[in-house]
Amino acid sequence: MEKELVSVIMPSYNASKYIGESIDSILNQTYSNLELLITDDHSTDEGTLRLLQEYERKDARVRIFLLPKNNGAGFARNHSIRQARGRYIAFCDSDDRWFPEKLQKQIAYMQAHQCCLCFSSYLVCDASGLHKGIVIAPSRLTLSELKHDNKIGCLTAIYDTKPFGKFYMPTIRKRQDWALFLTIMQKCKIAYGMVEPLAHYRKTPEGISRKKFRLINYNAKVYQHVFGYSPIMSYAYLMLIFMPTYLTKRAITWIANIRR
Repeated sequence: MEKELVSVIMPSYNASKYIGESIDSILNQTYSNLELLITDDHSTDEGTLRLLQEYERKDARVRIFLLPKNNGAGFARNHSIRQARGRYIAFCDSDDRWFPEKLQKQIAYMQAHQCCLCFSSYLVCDASGLHKGIVIAPSRLTLSELKHDNKIGCLTAIYDTKPFGKFYMPTIRKRQDWALFLTIMQKCKIAYGMVEPLAHYRKTPEGISRKKFRLINYNAKVYQHVFGYSPIMSYAYLMLIFMPTYLTKRAITWIANIRR
């Protein structure tokens, strides 16, 4: 199984506080045939570039790219995807962490089920790393279901380039991961989820849900970019289909975590 190279895509921007933990969680995978491609989105802090250069010197699997100006996470991820040499493309942000056996279990699952797009459940922790909850992945997703709401945690997603080649994210500043998954699903039709949690999502003050409503415009842009909807149709779909589905998902997740 390990003959297949996995390319792990990580954007970074002023990420010195957490990125070391994220990188370690990838390099310490039980599935070792991987490359970690980190494109830094023009960090302005003192520590991020120094840390990246240290890891690149220590481990030949780490490849670092520096952008001359800030363009957003989607642009940074696309830069790494273009440089990727692996059959499988996986994603992890610079403040998240993987379980040690994530790649081993997920690649084995993908090969056994011959699926193009795979994801898993994940744990939610606070900025200090304290466990706060869990997001349960559905075992199977259709394009229509994903269109109603993004149920794929980007930190758990892996896609196989063999059936259809590489896919890239749109350059919108937010929700570009959802647009990517929708684009892939237009080709492969079905995505498969592993119920076992395989990663830790870190919920930092910068990404807390008080900003959720600011994403409405970006959600509408996803429908325009992927499906060619007009602005009016995009907002209508968003309000009539997306929002009820999203709020139902949040309620189910809340109840599941209360019961735990």
